[in-house]
Amino acid sequence: MANPFNVPDEFIKGFMESARNYQQALAQSLTAPPSLQFRATPALQVGEGVAGALMQLQLDYVQRQVALWSGAAAAEGKVPELMAPSRGDRRFSAAQWRDDRWYSLLKQSYLLNAKLVDEIVEAAELDDASKKRLRFYTRQFIDAMSPTNYFATNPEVQKLAVDTRGESLKAGLANLIEDLKRGRVSITDESAFEVGKNVATSEGSVVFENELFQLIQYAPLTGQVARRPLVIVPPAINKFYILDLQPENSFVRFASNQGYTVFLVSWCNPGPELGNVTWDDYVEKGAMKAIEVGRAIGGADKVNVVGWCVGGTILSSALAVMRARGDETVESLTLLTTMLDFGDPGELGVFVDEQSVTHREQTIGRGGIYPGSELGFVFQTLRANDLLWQYVVSNYLKGSKPPAFDLLYWNADSTNLPGPMYAYYIRNMYHENNLRVPGRLTMCGTTVDLGKIDMPSYVLATQEDHIVPWRSAYCTTQMVGGESQFVLGASGHIAGVINPASTNKRSFWTDGEQGADPQAWLDSAKSHPGSWWTHWANWLKPHGGELVDAPTRPGNRKYKPIEPAPGRYVRVRTA
Repeated sequence: MANPFNVPDEFIKGFMESARNYQQALAQSLTAPPSLQFRATPALQVGEGVAGALMQLQLDYVQRQVALWSGAAAAEGKVPELMAPSRGDRRFSAAQWRDDRWYSLLKQSYLLNAKLVDEIVEAAELDDASKKRLRFYTRQFIDAMSPTNYFATNPEVQKLAVDTRGESLKAGLANLIEDLKRGRVSITDESAFEVGKNVATSEGSVVFENELFQLIQYAPLTGQVARRPLVIVPPAINKFYILDLQPENSFVRFASNQGYTVFLVSWCNPGPELGNVTWDDYVEKGAMKAIEVGRAIGGADKVNVVGWCVGGTILSSALAVMRARGDETVESLTLLTTMLDFGDPGELGVFVDEQSVTHREQTIGRGGIYPGSELGFVFQTLRANDLLWQYVVSNYLKGSKPPAFDLLYWNADSTNLPGPMYAYYIRNMYHENNLRVPGRLTMCGTTVDLGKIDMPSYVLATQEDHIVPWRSAYCTTQMVGGESQFVLGASGHIAGVINPASTNKRSFWTDGEQGADPQAWLDSAKSHPGSWWTHWANWLKPHGGELVDAPTRPGNRKYKPIEPAPGRYVRVRTA
């Protein structure tokens, strides 16, 4: 069998030997009397190195299994819970997993096995990249093998099938057939939402479009607005309306209520006709053009800009190019969960190595499309239990329809990427981390140096972000040239950003010691209850310029309204 993780042969041989020893020991333990007590003697010498570590893991594992089965044999009623799911693991929440002896044993044995496999991975003597890759794929295997995922070992599913006389399984098969047609696992009731009807409903007009994006100008919500408008660049790998889901959690609406004329980029969902679009196109024809149009319509000397995730990377690249050209038309920069230093890209890094990058370059790098559905599946695997297996069980084994949830509807509305743009991105950012090095990259014919981004910046990261690790986002403060304000929000990549001020949920940290060490920043930071939105609004206010009467109509003589928001581009769905 191929060894994609470069695991030493000594480790593999030791693991296989330990597995055989474990099977023999477990077979003996299951026939032992209930009073058997098995303990690994503290003074026992099991050897050194990988083989010794594996032997110790084997001894610990057998001890736990014997304790579990001996306790079950001796107990009356419920099996003692020696292994419990981790906090937040909802797979085993049904009463049968606690009250039924067989299913309690099954659950705890699975958790013990998962623990052993995790410990074996940690014992492997591998370089950091290989260890991370092995951890990720091992977790995929562990999650897939959960007894909750199969009819024969899920008591909830079996009871439901009996109670409904098999109708739940019939409905599950119908759901499976429908999802096979879609090519993805349904995670929400997609029929419950329609873009422009009950999501992306803020009033506005498309005032500019080219082949890459439409620019939306939102209607003012205050009598007066700041002279300098706000231009928002969302990620090109998702639809923009995560920033305008519902009125109560719309960042667009919040910013408009703060007295800004808001412009927002709605990226196209490219098909084969845009298969040759490059990263430079997204920088110059995308972000830079949006800034130009927003400033012209606003009639301002400068604009304030916001970028989120990949949108923030595109925007920062554009600002570095603009500053190198002497363009000073941006007053301030806000980056939301954005990476500019890709030294630690989190678990997404497991998908990127020289072989995979070269393959992309040779296939779609010279022309083609990277399917949004493929990228969407990658994101699902980062949280497989929550975004994949939960719905496999619910949709197919229980025959349920997923509930309507606007955030998950957006999550399922994936976007393609042009092959050359995507290949450049993963090569120069994720794989080689070139953007952080001054002068290493040339974009739009201009040498790029992030240190030339000398305007004030507001850098938001989120504590549980599995896509942009917060410590990686923190590195931005050490790379851009202007004064930066770093803020750490609670929760993850999406919920940490879309945290409306009106709900007063979660918390955020500010004002840490902003040196090179992100942990030192956190240790010295101040915690605040509620949303970072209000903090950001207070930070941005001095950069808005004087107050002027709100515009009475969108666009201007050069850039006339094309169609009402949210526009055509956002309605194009991937096949």
